[in-house]
This record gives sequence, structure tokens and C-alpha cells, in this order.
Amino acid sequence: QVQLVDSGGGLVQAGGSLRLSCAASGRTFSTYAIGWFRQAPGKEREFVAGVNWSGGNTYYADSVKGRFTISRDNAKNTVYLQMNSLKPEDTAVYYCAAKITYYRSTVVFDGMDYWGKGTLVTVSS
Repeated sequence: QVQLVDSGGGLVQAGGSLRLSCAASGRTFSTYAIGWFRQAPGKEREFVAGVNWSGGNTYYADSVKGRFTISRDNAKNTVYLQMNSLKPEDTAVYYCAAKITYYRSTVVFDGMDYWGKGTLVTVSS
């Protein structure tokens, strides 16, 4: 069993930055790929960014490429999402999620196995 605690959300003006964190319990963290997803009011949840077990492969939605950076520190069981140049349309609840992939290099971020409870990001114009 893995527990994920996502944090770091808040209120920021357009153009600003936030860093989200996803802290995981358990000793097998390095065997999971981690993804960040978001859900805006009235919209479906969507994929934002993901990283494979080693941090060597990263994936981004087109809407955040060049603005968001995902990284992981396996020694700290933590994944980060650095969000720069935030826009009002980035406003959403952001969730981290884990997928058991063992040591596969490439990942498809569907069928996630564990989810955090979410952290709210609000970007004002």
C-alpha cells in the first residue's frame, strides 16, 4: 500500500510560480512512475506531467510544456512539479498519482494505482 500526500498549492497571480510536492510512504517508491493530474471546475481530470521510476523520462501535456517541470528525489520519496508562468487556466485541483511500473523506462499514464487527495491551485488574472 502506498500513501501519497500532495501539497504546495495556493493562490498566485498570473505569471507567478508554485512548486507542488508529492510525498510517498513505503520503501518501494522507486518502482513507481508518478504523474500529476488536474481537474478544473466543471471539467474532466486531465494529465499534466509524469516521470518514470528513475526520473530519466518525463512527459508533459502540450498545455504546460515549457512552463512546468517535473522531477523526483527517490532518496526523499518525493516528486516535485515546478510551475512557472502560471495562467488563470491552470486553476484546478492538482493530484499526484502513482503507477506500479517497476523499472520500465517508458510509461503510459493511465490506470494509476494510487492517488493523493489533491491540492488547490488558484491563479488570478
